[in-house]
Amino acid sequence: MKLPWKKDDVAADDAADTTVALTVEEAAAKRRYTEAKGRPTPKRRDAQGRRRGPVAPAPTTRAEARARKKELKGSSVNLSKEDKKAQSDTRRQQRADQREKMMEGDERYLMPRDKGDARRFARDLVDSRRNFAGLFMPFAIMLIIVMFVPAIAVYATLLMLIFVVFLVIDGVLLGRILNNRVRERFPSTTDGGFKLGWYGFSRAMQMRFMRAPRPRVKPGDAV
Repeated sequence: MKLPWKKDDVAADDAADTTVALTVEEAAAKRRYTEAKGRPTPKRRDAQGRRRGPVAPAPTTRAEARARKKELKGSSVNLSKEDKKAQSDTRRQQRADQREKMMEGDERYLMPRDKGDARRFARDLVDSRRNFAGLFMPFAIMLIIVMFVPAIAVYATLLMLIFVVFLVIDGVLLGRILNNRVRERFPSTTDGGFKLGWYGFSRAMQMRFMRAPRPRVKPGDAV
């Protein structure tokens, strides 16, 4: 039975429950509402212009260089057409200079497979010889043309097999010559075997004007 003096307590409890509910709803509303920062968001160009700090060192690996290139590409979005063209011209000129130094045999710009005194000596040996493998590309072009003539296509296939046999013999002889001469000139080198022979043979199959680095000796020169 509800006593008369308990009315005030019940009303107070209801009011407290209502206050708690309103407080929870207000807190949820505040979480959904984000107050204004009171200042406009700066433009990307202005934000990048205010960046300060030490100059980053040059990349030491290819992965780091790719990441740096991607970052620079993202930062050059807001550049003008003239600035982008100037950057493109500069990069193109740098690549041309690096390729020219690589073709001249500068060790700083050579591929890893071309670096070292043993590889340079092997290139000179290949370039000083008239290799049978040097006929590979002209013969391949001629064979492609001949294959379109059905009357002599059978003979062309037989000729190709004979050519491949002589090509293998020439490659084996060239590999033995390179390994023997390199061991004589550089006794302490670890470069040799099949890798060195294949390196010389693959260079011998290319025409002289296509070889990289550029040949330093002429056919018949003493090495």
